[in-house]
Amino acid sequence: MWGFLKRPVVVTADINLSLVALTGMGLLSRLWRLTYPRAVVFDEVYYGQYISFYMKQIFFLDDSGPPFGHMVLALGGYLGGFDGNFLWNRIGAEYSSNVPVWSLRLLPALAGALSVPMAYQIVLELHFSHCAAMGAALLMLIENALITQSRLMLLESVLIFFNLLAVLSYLKFFNCQKHSPFSLSWWFWLTLTGVACSCAVGIKYMGVFTYVLVLGVAAVHAWHLLGDQTLSNVCVFCHLLARAVALLVIPVVLYLLFFYVHLILVFRSGPHDQIMSSAFQASLEGGLARITQGQPLEVAFGSQVTLRNVFGKPVPCWLHSHQDTYPMIYENGRGSSHQQQVTCYPFKDVNNWWIVKDPRRHQLVVSSPPRPVRHGDMVQLVHGMTTRSLNTHDVAAPLSPHSQEVSCYIDYNISMPAQNLWRLEIVNRGSDTDVWKTILSEVRFVHVNTSAVLKDGIPM
Repeated sequence: MWGFLKRPVVVTADINLSLVALTGMGLLSRLWRLTYPRAVVFDEVYYGQYISFYMKQIFFLDDSGPPFGHMVLALGGYLGGFDGNFLWNRIGAEYSSNVPVWSLRLLPALAGALSVPMAYQIVLELHFSHCAAMGAALLMLIENALITQSRLMLLESVLIFFNLLAVLSYLKFFNCQKHSPFSLSWWFWLTLTGVACSCAVGIKYMGVFTYVLVLGVAAVHAWHLLGDQTLSNVCVFCHLLARAVALLVIPVVLYLLFFYVHLILVFRSGPHDQIMSSAFQASLEGGLARITQGQPLEVAFGSQVTLRNVFGKPVPCWLHSHQDTYPMIYENGRGSSHQQQVTCYPFKDVNNWWIVKDPRRHQLVVSSPPRPVRHGDMVQLVHGMTTRSLNTHDVAAPLSPHSQEVSCYIDYNISMPAQNLWRLEIVNRGSDTDVWKTILSEVRFVHVNTSAVLKDGIPM
């Protein structure tokens, strides 16, 4: 029983010195003097802003791609203790002492360095010669553009890393398929393929091309399985199910998880709030939530609201008016009502506030008890700063002659009476309620006299 103690314990290991050498040279070429230059280079000015947002937990949304790549870069800043306090305003700006340049550039550099041995392994998995694999790896090692990208706070090297990892993982999975299907290594490489594909897409949408390539190759191999007479129907079904879960379900779940984690990390109000819905803005700390906290959920007659155009995407705008009036004669010779201008203003402003008035009463304050505004009610919208009512006539709009001009009514004592009654329609009302709710309700104002529709808006 204790015979093994009489003999020495011997461990043998196969070490590919070529692979070790390539990895070492990759690390050396990417990590040596990584902090040089200690200044903002190229798109570091772009990605650095998002890293600062992550460090300060301020909400942002980058329309150029998913958030996973930004989170990878932010991880480097977190590991280096970066507090996010740096003004990313120009290329060439010197980094201040509080910016951990080495940590911020570390993960892209590691990704670039590890891409070299992965290129070597991919060629070997394709059953090419050792010389061919060394040649491919050396090309990756000495390529000047790849070295430069890897040494900066950019996403390209990270994207290339996950693209190569996806291809390498699938090739290893396919080679395992030949001799040990459903083994532990078989499951590992198949699952890693799906994870790598999801990470590639989560960094930049260019990763979709690699994902489609892997899916295409997997589809061809699955087709060959269907024609394999040596496999039972149950076995073929298990093969297809495993591939569907690993290459379709897992990538989709991970992709959605990236956004979930992103929203958990950035929960404070920031400069990108206004491109989101009012309901989302109200969920952020320090933004619209600070205004709506403790406010009633239902809009009552006498309430002061702002109306946001839900069609104003990607830049939202609010129903707005000011003292200026429309010119009596436009440059093209058309006339106007010369009433007070009403516009859709893309910034939050005091002139965006309106009072919801009951046409049957003169008061402009909420009564006690409050009387909620309901679907189908007649209302007047009184501009908060000028106390003039939202109005429209059968007069062509200044920019869209096929539409009616919207204005705030000024009584010039001429034969143009006010037409300022609007019927409220709640577009997304539920079956159980017809009350106008702040943030949640999407409303439409229909002009009583002409049946013209103003716009869809969201009260805030």
